[in-house]
Amino acid sequence: MSPVLRSCLLLGGLVLAYVVYLLLGALVFSAIERPVEEDLHSELSALKAEILQLSCINASTLEDFLEKVLRANRYGVSALRNASVSSNWDLASSLFFANTLVTTVGYGHTTPLSDAGKAFSIAYALFGVPFTMLVLTACVQRLMRPLTYRPIALWQQWSGWQPQTVAAGHFVVLLTVVVAAFFVLPAVIFSSIEDSWSFLEAFYFCFISLCTIGLGDFVPGEQPNQRLRPLYKLSVMVYLFVGLMVMYLVLRTFHKLADVQGWTAFFHLPNCDDEGEEDKEPIVEAVNETVQAEEAAASKPLDPGSHVSYNSFSK
Repeated sequence: MSPVLRSCLLLGGLVLAYVVYLLLGALVFSAIERPVEEDLHSELSALKAEILQLSCINASTLEDFLEKVLRANRYGVSALRNASVSSNWDLASSLFFANTLVTTVGYGHTTPLSDAGKAFSIAYALFGVPFTMLVLTACVQRLMRPLTYRPIALWQQWSGWQPQTVAAGHFVVLLTVVVAAFFVLPAVIFSSIEDSWSFLEAFYFCFISLCTIGLGDFVPGEQPNQRLRPLYKLSVMVYLFVGLMVMYLVLRTFHKLADVQGWTAFFHLPNCDDEGEEDKEPIVEAVNETVQAEEAAASKPLDPGSHVSYNSFSK
């Protein structure tokens, strides 16, 4: 098997394992949180019906109802929705929540209701966040050659310009394509799907999401009677993952530009491709070589000249 094919298979297996990890997390979140959400819906509906039957509402009953409504709204459960609207913890919504959790976007519009859900979120993110960083890093390393190194080399060979000029021009072109493909175009799509979003608000959502700020003031797929809501949620989830990968690619390309321009050397920063000598050598082999060297030194006969003479001690 060729090294390129083996590398592609390993990357595909890593991405597949990541998708399975998201699916398992979504199933667990849905199994834990959906019954709690349904109980909260039932409690709000019963309290709302009780208030509507009263001819005169006293202050304590109204305050109790408002307190429960505000508490439910904090967890993403609205008293205005009827039973036909999709749950916040169906499979698609749970998968969307798991994706925002491990990518550290975290909109906060939907949060675990139960203590078991909160505890599982901690354990799931503890392994999911490093796993996400590993997948993103592996994908970006594969993309650097066809999207950064090779275009710069071909451009320099074709134009004969200096490496600094070619690297700067390539970064400007890459940044323009990324802004158009992952900010402007998605903003147009989101503003056409979301009735209450303007183009500026949609562009603001794209920027906040791909920078992993995730304020949560704009969340797609949350308006009532959303058409194809599960498919819409899954599409946004794919957009977020690919967008984060492209943003990481832009950062790596800028780091490479800083190397070519000499900025990293000026500020005494590590180069983009500088892994350090200690990272290139496997830890296990380094430890074995150290142990072998110590054993060889211990088994080596002592030099007669190195023995201490008793005559050297003062009497």
